[in-house]
Amino acid sequence: MAATDAASKELAPTGKLRVAIAVGPSASALWTVRDPATGKPKGVPVDLGTAMAQKLGVPVELIEYASSGEIVSSRDKGAWDVTFVPVDDERKKAIDFGAPYHLLQSTYLVAPGSAIRTLADANRADVLIGIVDGTATGRAAVAASPNATIAKVKNPDEAVDMMKAGKLDAIALSRESVGGLVDGLPGSRVLEEAFLNSTTAVAVPQNKPAARAFVTAFIEEAKASGLVRRALDAAGLKTSQVAPVGMKA
Repeated sequence: MAATDAASKELAPTGKLRVAIAVGPSASALWTVRDPATGKPKGVPVDLGTAMAQKLGVPVELIEYASSGEIVSSRDKGAWDVTFVPVDDERKKAIDFGAPYHLLQSTYLVAPGSAIRTLADANRADVLIGIVDGTATGRAAVAASPNATIAKVKNPDEAVDMMKAGKLDAIALSRESVGGLVDGLPGSRVLEEAFLNSTTAVAVPQNKPAARAFVTAFIEEAKASGLVRRALDAAGLKTSQVAPVGMKA
């Protein structure tokens, strides 16, 4: 798969491929984590973005954000060229999605000692749920638990600190992300039920058709070749499911 001149111009106008990533405390198809040895982000978006830059024949530059919400809200500032984020209808109005590469499921991490066992248990006014502001998972949590009290946080680290301090009953994140937080919160539990079933997909700023076509073709090739599976496995996400080839966001 070779990049056309139009794709290269739209995707790497600065001569680099600027990949917007979210850095958090636990890995998922969206979230990257810091390498303890180097302090640099690592994870699925880093692996996919680096491979995409190699296809384009340009250097990769990682642009760090606190959440996918921050990434999307900065779309018109010209700071990034491509990203990898969860899909929902609100985001489709703001950025152009290419092919999905991951089947996303979001649920609640329940605080130690909490009596919450089901999604219905979480939908009460006396339940305080932490959501990362501006995210697809956050919006889905609000819709799934309209009676709960919602606390908006900037990133998962803030939510974890609040739960440790006894200020949250639940945290809304992807199943991979909440699973990665359990060990650091002894006694916490991940609900079996999910309140969001969606996908994580590659995306570009709006009105860049050649860029969108290229990143879509890249992801389809990455799924077929096993690159996405290897990236998930390398991040410790061996049970995460790769989106089927040909699936639409």
